[in-house]
Amino acid sequence: MAHPKRKHSHQRSAKRRTHFTTEMLELSATKNVQGDPLHVRHCASKDGYYKGRRLPGYKEKE
Repeated sequence: MAHPKRKHSHQRSAKRRTHFTTEMLELSATKNVQGDPLHVRHCASKDGYYKGRRLPGYKEKE
């Protein structure tokens, strides 16, 4: 089997991977009890929670 003579650069690999996207939004169950039951993957919720913890900078809504 053929092997590459030189290593591919990180930029070249990243260019190939840029086209991998999901068709639909991926939803997951929320770890926060009082929040929404589902949230979009890799995004903070409207309440300011991410991975079950409160992010700094979010203030309580009055």
